[in-house]
Parts: sequence; C-alpha cells; structure tokens
Amino acid sequence: MNAEKTRLQEDVAKDKNWRKWGPYLTERQWATVREDYSENGNAWQYLTHDMARSKAYRWGEEGIGGISDDKQYLCFAFGFWNGKDPILKERMFGLTGFEGNHGEDCKEHYYYLDSTPTHSYMKMLYKYPQAAFPYAQLVEENRKRTKTDPEYELIDTGVFDNNRYFDISMEYAKADDRDMLIRVTVHNLGSEPATLDVLPQVWFRNIWSWKSGTQKPDLFQDEEGVIQLNHQRLGKYYFYAEEPDETLFCENETNTQRLYNYPSPGTFKDGVHEYVVNKKTSAVNTTRHGTKAAVRYTLTLAPGEKRTLRLRLAYRYLFNPFQKFDEIFSQRMQDADDFYHELQEKIEDEDDRNIQRQAFAGMLWSKQYYYYDVGKWIRGDDGQPAPASRKLGRNREWMHLRNSDIISMPDKWEYPWYAAWDLAFHTIPLAVVDAEFAKSQLLLFTKEWYMHPNGQLPAYEWALSDVNPPVHAWATYRVYKIDEKRNGKGDRVFLEEVFHKLLLNFTWWVNKKDNEGNNIFQGGFLGMDNIGVFDRNTKLPSGEYLEQSDGTSWMAMYTLNMLRLSLELSKENPVYQSLATKFFEHFLYIAGAMANIGGEGINLWDDEDEFFYDVLNTSDNQYKRLKVRSMVGLIPLFAVEILDEEIFESNPQFRERLQWFLQHRADLAGLISRWVEKGKKERHLLSLLRGHRMKRILRRMLDEAEFLSPYGIRALSKVYDAKPYTFHTDGMDLKVKYIPGESDSTMFGGNSNWRGPIWFPVNYLLIESLQRFYQYYGDEFKIEHPTGSGQMRTLQEIADDLSERLVRIFRKDASGKRPVYGHHPKLQSDPNFRDYIYFYEYFHGDNGRGIGATHQTGWTGLVAKLIQPKT
Repeated sequence: MNAEKTRLQEDVAKDKNWRKWGPYLTERQWATVREDYSENGNAWQYLTHDMARSKAYRWGEEGIGGISDDKQYLCFAFGFWNGKDPILKERMFGLTGFEGNHGEDCKEHYYYLDSTPTHSYMKMLYKYPQAAFPYAQLVEENRKRTKTDPEYELIDTGVFDNNRYFDISMEYAKADDRDMLIRVTVHNLGSEPATLDVLPQVWFRNIWSWKSGTQKPDLFQDEEGVIQLNHQRLGKYYFYAEEPDETLFCENETNTQRLYNYPSPGTFKDGVHEYVVNKKTSAVNTTRHGTKAAVRYTLTLAPGEKRTLRLRLAYRYLFNPFQKFDEIFSQRMQDADDFYHELQEKIEDEDDRNIQRQAFAGMLWSKQYYYYDVGKWIRGDDGQPAPASRKLGRNREWMHLRNSDIISMPDKWEYPWYAAWDLAFHTIPLAVVDAEFAKSQLLLFTKEWYMHPNGQLPAYEWALSDVNPPVHAWATYRVYKIDEKRNGKGDRVFLEEVFHKLLLNFTWWVNKKDNEGNNIFQGGFLGMDNIGVFDRNTKLPSGEYLEQSDGTSWMAMYTLNMLRLSLELSKENPVYQSLATKFFEHFLYIAGAMANIGGEGINLWDDEDEFFYDVLNTSDNQYKRLKVRSMVGLIPLFAVEILDEEIFESNPQFRERLQWFLQHRADLAGLISRWVEKGKKERHLLSLLRGHRMKRILRRMLDEAEFLSPYGIRALSKVYDAKPYTFHTDGMDLKVKYIPGESDSTMFGGNSNWRGPIWFPVNYLLIESLQRFYQYYGDEFKIEHPTGSGQMRTLQEIADDLSERLVRIFRKDASGKRPVYGHHPKLQSDPNFRDYIYFYEYFHGDNGRGIGATHQTGWTGLVAKLIQPKT
C-alpha cells in the first residue's frame, strides 16, 4: 500500500487528522452574499475588490495559494508586490457581475497543478506580471464591450509579452498532520533583471469583533524568524521563516477611516499593504505582535533566475525547523507520484495522465471552508445589526441553516459558494481518489442544519430556495459503487442514512413541484439558466405555467434512482422491498402522465417532430407545446434502469407486488420500455423510451447538423442558428437562437449560456444512460452514428465516442493545439503555458473553446472519471 493510501486509512480511523489542514481559503470572499449587509441585497457593490484589503470579513477568508485549518481559525497565504502595482497582490482580481460583458470574471492566470487527497503534497502556479497590473484597463475595456464581443482578458493586455512576468510556484508538504512545510519558488522569465517582494502571511480569522466577550487570539515574535500563534480554540502554533528581510505585524481589523471616514486607533487589515506599497510605517505594530503578520523577502532576480524560499507552520516548537526540509519535501512529492502512478497505471497516453492529474488537483484545491449561519446573518451581530429589510429578504425561509464545513466548490473565485447539483457531480471524480470525502459531502447536504425541515436541499447562497435537478440519489449510488469497487465492500451505513433523508426530499418534490398533482413537474430553470423561451424561474404574468419535460424527466430519473437504492438496501433488510415497489409504481405514474397530461390527451412527446417538449398551460387551460429542440428534450434519456432477474428472485415481495400492479394497470405497463421482454443476460428495462422513440431521439442527438459537435452534445440544436425558434405571446415575439459561445442575453446575469454550448454534467449523464441501455440491448442493437454517416454502432460504442469527444477538448491535436484554448497563440504554443490546463465551466458548441468560469474543475472535473479506464 502506498504512503498516501496509508494516510487516508489513518484519517478514517482517526489515528491522524490528515485533513485538518488544507487549501480551505476561498479566492474571493468579497462580494459574496455572506458578507453583504446592504439594504438592497446588492452583494457586488456592498463589498468590492478595492474595499477588500481594508475590511475584516465576518464569514471567511481569502488568499492566493493559501491554507487554513478546517474551521479557519488560522490562515496562511501569499502576498506579492512587483514595485509598480498600486495594490499589494493579496487576492485574485476580477470583474463584478456588472463590470464584465458576460458577467463576473476572474482576470488572473493561475493553475492548480497537484494535490494528494490528504493534501500531504500540493502545488499551485501563479503568473504575476512585472509591469503594473492593468486593473483599470481591464475594467474599462470590458465595460466598453457588448454581449456579442469576446471578453478582454489579462493576457490580451500584453503584460505577458516577451515573458515579462514571474512564475511563482507555491508548494506544501506535510511532515505530520499539523506540521506544514511551505516552499515558494520565484522564476524571472523575462530578459531583464526584475525585483519582487514576496510576503508570506499568517493571520487569524476575525471572530472577536462580532460577539462581545469572545477572546481575541494573539501572534507575536520574540525570536528572529519565529512567530508564535495562540488561539483559544485551535491551540498553539509556530510559524518559521528562513532568514526574512523583515517581519511586519498588524491587526485583522477593519480600517474604518479608509472605508467609512470614521477614525479608530490602532493598525488594520491593510497594514502590510500600506507599509510596503505606500511606505506608511505607522500602519504596522512596532511591538511585534497582532493578529496578522507577514515576513518580507525582497528578491532581485537576473533573467531566467529562480529563487526558493522556505517556511514552516507547525503545532510544536522546533529548534531546527529546516533540518531535513528538502528531504521531507522530496518524499511527499514521491508519495504523490506513487499514488497517481497506481491510479493511472492503465492510462498509456502521457497527455491524458497530465490532464487527469491536473483535473484531480483542481478538484482537491477547490475545497473551501464555508461558513454561513442564516439566523445570525439576518439578525446581525452585537453592535452591528443587519438591515431591517433583511427580515423580508433573501433566504429568510432558511433560518435553520448553519453551515460551517469544508465543501467542494464549483470555482473558488466565480462561484465561492456551494451549488447543490454541482456538488453531486463533484463527488463522482472525487470518489475515485477519496471516497470518504465524497461520501461526507453527500451526507452533509442531508443533515438537518442543511436540508430544510420540509425536505428541500439548499441550492446556493444567492437563493437557497431555488430548485436544482434532483441528482443527489444518482450521485449517492454512483459513489457507493465506486467505493465498493475500490474497497471490496459497500458502505451500507452511508447508503442507508442518505436514503432515509432523500425520502423527505422526494416527498418535498412531489408536494411542491407537481402544480396540479398530475405527476407532471415544474421546477423552474433547473440549473439550465437561459435554455427556455423565457425565464423559467419566474412566474408568468397571466397565470400560465410550464409542464416541464425536463422537470418531469428528472423526477422519473430520481424515482428510478430511489428504486435502485431501495433494492440495494433490501439485500440485507427485506423491509426495503415495499419502498422499492412504491418507487416502481411512482415511475409508472410519471410515465403515464407524460403521455396524457391531466387526462387531456396532451403528450410531452411530439409525434410529428419525434421529440420531447415543454408544454405551456395557459390561463384558459389550453396547452401549447414550446417546440424548441434542446437538452430539455434529451433528459428523458436519463430515466433508465436495468433490473436483473436475480433481483426478482431475491425479492419475492417486490416481485409479487409488481406482478399484481402490471396485471391491473396494463395501461401504464405498456408505456415503459420492453418490460416483459428480457434483454441481454435476462435483464428487464425500465425507461421512459421504448425502442422506437429512443432511436428517433438519438437520430436527432447524433446529427451533426443538430446536437452532435466534435466535442460532445450541444445544449441546443444547431438548426436554430439559421432559423431561430420564435414564440408569439401577448404581442411579443420571443426568440431562441443557437449561440455556441458566450450568451448574448442578460438572463441569469449573462455569464452562463445553455443555448448551444457543451456542458459536462448533462453530457456525462447521457453517456451513462447509453451505457445502461447497452446493458439491456447488447451488441445486436445498433444505431447510425453520426446520423447520415452510414456507420452503425452499438450504444456502448456511441457512449465511448461521446466520451472521447469530451476528453478531446483538453487533448493536444495532431498540430499540438488544445481545442480548449481556441486560437490564442500564447496559450497554445508557449511552453510556459501550453501544458497547464484550465477546466472551464462550459465549452463552445462548434470548436470546443473554454467559456465561463476558468477554474470550474467542479463538474468539468468529470473529465478525470472519463479518462479513468474501466476495470
């Protein structure tokens, strides 16, 4: 067993707390809902990037390449200054939702390059210009641009031309579970000497300003190169710096003079910035103590020169903290190599190994300490009450929600808050490297301090009551099976606990999102922001509502997922057979409802177009199909389950009840695919699609003129490029046009687009669905792929091809170019850029170029699972 696996076992057994410290700082705490105390709930404007250096945060901390303990009492991160910037570089810069021409957007270049699951070794790379960082230029140029223009990025400003920048590599190696070795290497890639101030910083999260009587921690220096840190809850730590030029101290307190023109004595959070950049000596404590400290190194590097600095943060005093430092670092790097060598043993291609390892690194670096107590946030703190308007505002229905945990984030700059359905997808690749953490994430959201008493799962902090697709049960079973495969035994305690809580969530869906009690479900935008003719998350003016094909199909999938969980649990407890029967029957009711809405003969399936559509229920009880061919109509493919004959033999109560139901409700039994006919290996098929309908949907999905791109399945048919869909209502023409890149609309902020691009989560589910269908139909059942090509392929071969198309986004092509980077010459060809991978939020529907959040390794990290060979 390799060393990292041993550490994982020690952590599970609680022999060591290897996960105590990790990359738990966010990259943007400013402009989050948690830190917003405005009257109008405008988080972007209440606390800006410019204010961030001077404002003590209430709910969390941010930093560049930083770490903290798992309650974020003590933090460490880096600061940099090139001698020209007006601001000490302590946090990543980006545009707000109002400044970017496609919404919020991080304007930095950094890469997560490596991490083990216990963070025993981690590596991150930051590229810092030697010229003044073009803050104003980025804001002004993007403000000029329209929705149809490309975004203006940092690399477009020319600050990286002629390699006039520093590559800053930040690495961590754990000597023990509370002993972190830290190494930063600065490389001058330019052709001239360049100076850089490196300022490693330690500080305490401010927990003392919000409640009277809270003990204030303290850090101080009484020995050169050593800072002692004392915290009532965390205990004592020591921070060691090897031969710093100077050590600076201040307080992690708000500079009220600068922000509010309200003077207060002492030093503040921005003290290090003021001292270094503005030469203000009074901004730091001369007594060498405080709640924030920085060690300063001023480096002048010759062209091509590298310089390495060594630091250590440990729970014990060390007489020689840098003894065996390099040896420990080398061993942890070898441990990481051994861990991934074993995992990637059957991956032959070096580029694939690089892509996968960076994808896992991004997943593991994107853990964040997330703290949000809605009750406290709404009421406010001692001496700092929240606005009265908050009692009637955002998230007021979630007073029970108290989050204080390490959570996998979609992107720690653009989305530094969890999203329920994103997180479900995160757990799939995470389970490959760390099943315990993946299980803990799924369990967490079913806890009573997360889940609403009515059974709803929290969506995200901007609107906890929004509705995400119900994929938690699917992820639970997938993680359970991945864990079982790797460890030889499934975690039934985990499975049973999540299942019981999901019974509450399932009931919430049935009671809240079935508008007419007819087993046809709504749900709003359901994660696919602008895919509809209009905003599906708002009430329509005349009382109309949508009978959603995707909402109903998601619920059909959810029902089958719960059926599968019931049958798995029934292997050891026959009581679950009755619940399996309940979910089987509910699935049939949903299938029946999709074919006959409200008994009116209205079908979500359109026989003429041979596709599923949403149906608009008008105020005068008329039904209108919204005939847009989009991902909405492909989601019925997700509702598929295969039951082996062995299941019926081992579950006699389940079998008996099914036989009765099928005899007495033959009308419903005929709606599901080939239930009576056994398929490959005596299997039965449960699906919303009989063979003919599945073939017709796949004919469109696999058509290169519609959904099939060289890089996956588009979210909207390409037929709407030349001829947009138009819906006439109330004297207006509402149009849906194929837009393969960035959105041209402000719907949902404009930083997301489901009208043409490729999205990993739904593509992943399509691949899994095809694999499930193949398990039933086998090799004899073939479909033309691509449509019109004359090539007949099995469903497994089609699934494999779609997987290859998705991975192809990141791979080098024959010319050495990666589609993810489009036509940008530096990213494609420069040896200092080309092999570092960004895992974007979504991808151009025609050329595979990355779009949206740059570091959304979250669900795009599914590429790591696609690369992993099946065993």
